[in-house]
Amino acid sequence: MHPSEEIYCEKSSKLKGRTIVMGITGSVAASECFATIRELIRHGASVIPVLTESATKFVTPMMMEFASGNKPITELTGATEHVNLMGGSDADVFVIYPATANTISKIANGIDDTTVTSMATVALGSGVPIAIAPAMHDAMFRNPAVQRNVGYLRTLGVTFIGPKIDGPRAKVASKEQVIATIFRLMSKDDLQGKKVLVIGGRSEEPIDSMRMVTNRSTGLMAVKIAERAFERGADVEMWMGGCSVPLPEYIPIKRFDTVSDLISMVDTIDHDIVIVPAALADFTPAEKAVGKISSDTAIDMRLEPVPKVLPLIRKKCQTVIGFKAESGLTSDELVKRARSRIDAYDLSAVIANDIDSAGKSSSSVIIVTKDTQKNITGPKENIADSILDFCTE
Repeated sequence: MHPSEEIYCEKSSKLKGRTIVMGITGSVAASECFATIRELIRHGASVIPVLTESATKFVTPMMMEFASGNKPITELTGATEHVNLMGGSDADVFVIYPATANTISKIANGIDDTTVTSMATVALGSGVPIAIAPAMHDAMFRNPAVQRNVGYLRTLGVTFIGPKIDGPRAKVASKEQVIATIFRLMSKDDLQGKKVLVIGGRSEEPIDSMRMVTNRSTGLMAVKIAERAFERGADVEMWMGGCSVPLPEYIPIKRFDTVSDLISMVDTIDHDIVIVPAALADFTPAEKAVGKISSDTAIDMRLEPVPKVLPLIRKKCQTVIGFKAESGLTSDELVKRARSRIDAYDLSAVIANDIDSAGKSSSSVIIVTKDTQKNITGPKENIADSILDFCTE
């Protein structure tokens, strides 16, 4: 058994049965390919590396064969590898990772003098989706000729991933962004053209310079909704309070601390859909102490209610989905409280759940509308999909 088979579908089956052809060009960022190939396999993909001659100076064919379990293509032969992969039904997507300025410009001008540019020529002619992850010096990327070529390829339907500008460098996109973009290309695009805002995490209302009033929330549900919305074609933005999970770097994120901070952001909402799994505090200290209150001092603290955010969001967006967390209620009581919130705030739906049944990576919720209810139990990613399914009905 090849070592790549040991990790096959280790994380998911999202790419099971899919063939990803990875074009690797002559950039030092080619060293990132090994980990990305392995991650694609963990999601079920079969990955075929295609190396230019220059790429072999940075990564060896043997390394790429070990990573993928497939023999890399380093030259085109009488077997017409480029036609078989890109002109038939073998390749589901062609990702060029990393892509140099030279390769991008050649593809834009129909020049196919390497394994990778020849693959791209056939892919463009046969409709195989192409994703390009540039990597170069920032001045090269800003070269007007390169920018013109990037723009032209976009008009042909080519997807660009990154780059990430870091000082004088236009760095290649992370493996997480590359994989998320491949998911997006391979997933249903029922949210394409929709602007989706996900508000998650927890608000943190300060008592003094150290202590706070807050709620329990890791932010994982918000992240899963945002990731799946991106993968399904949406233009996604996240507003996040406190959280304890990694945030996707490829999704624009704005941070807030308090409910007051969040309220100050509401006027900027111009989204088609707003989903709010955030755990927002209902109360805030009436007064914030200066500095740190001594731990030897007994204190009396008065809490005052904070304004409700969902009605303010509803004034800015037609489709708003809230969350309602309760404890110890029956299913009927939970649905009743969710409908009460729908009626009070004119929401499209409320995701109701009993916090006692929620786990770190899975949960049990009820998607409640004015007239319907649907029970969903499973991983939070599956729950995220069910919520987004509702948004497309």
